Amino acid sequence: MRNTIILGALASTALLLAGCETTGIRMGDAGAKTVATGSAAGSASTNASGELERCAAPLGTISLVENQSAGWYTILRNEYRLPPTANLLRLLVQQSNCFVVVERSAAGMDAMNRERALMQGGEMRAGSNFGRGQVVASDYALSPEIIFSSDNTGGIAGALGGLIGGGSGRALAAVGANTQTRQASAMLTLVDNRSGVQVSASEGSASKTDIGGFGALLGGSAGGGLGGYSRTPQGKLIAAAFMDAYNQMVLSLREYRAQSVQGQGLGGGGRLGVDGGAAPSQTYAGSQGPRMTLRKAQQVLNELGYDAGTADGKMGQRTATALREFQDDQGLPVTGRLDPATSAALGNQ
Repeated sequence: MRNTIILGALASTALLLAGCETTGIRMGDAGAKTVATGSAAGSASTNASGELERCAAPLGTISLVENQSAGWYTILRNEYRLPPTANLLRLLVQQSNCFVVVERSAAGMDAMNRERALMQGGEMRAGSNFGRGQVVASDYALSPEIIFSSDNTGGIAGALGGLIGGGSGRALAAVGANTQTRQASAMLTLVDNRSGVQVSASEGSASKTDIGGFGALLGGSAGGGLGGYSRTPQGKLIAAAFMDAYNQMVLSLREYRAQSVQGQGLGGGGRLGVDGGAAPSQTYAGSQGPRMTLRKAQQVLNELGYDAGTADGKMGQRTATALREFQDDQGLPVTGRLDPATSAALGNQ
């Protein structure tokens, strides 16, 4: 019996000492990480999350666009004191190797312009090569949005405590009073910067339940061990939601097929006709040169030996290919569309 008491006292002392222990700084502490962890350099990544979707090769260049006047951005910066979402997304995007990130933030552009101003002012040494014509175009723009929500689930556990009764019921009610499930939903929109067409949109989510009253069940020393989890920064939840949204987007982009509108293609009138308006297949390509319908253009292309398929006024793959071949032969911009310059050139044949 005496040995049991001594062992119990030693165990209690060890717990007390553990609670007062001060440890040194630990780099790479897993408890401080989010799902966006590790690093990226070019196409290489180190210690990236195994849950992040990846691409064998980049799909193009991309810039991050945040709406800093939106309500969610105000909450992110003022209430949660978190950095811009672009900082997080930059890491996720580069680690995935699905896009090459280009700088378009105000601070970044100011830094580049400052160096050019020094070059133009003759302050830089010879060979610095900060002249014009070196900035890489941004093919796509990625816009984030966050939806915050929380659900206090204490009422459920409190009701259960009332049904159970006694000490166990009071303990369960204490847990319920301090239990809250936090949720975050993130949305990402990908837009083609040249045409303004939305290429992709995705939604991701994450949730976390804080059990602040767990100490009531397990006692002070045991409950204290869960304190780190119950005080997990909201930023970790937001990071998880964005990774989920980004993964969903990558999965869709792997199966990407461009949307095509029959008739004049995108922006040519659409298939949802307006009462009194001309049908898309009867609209004209532009004001330059003869006013040519797509049906007429197909006829001319076929006569010239370019296989545009049946002259039905519908923009199919064969017609687009024939237009590209004609444009290339004529020294025109190869767009695959019946633009004004191509319409004029066909009209002159």
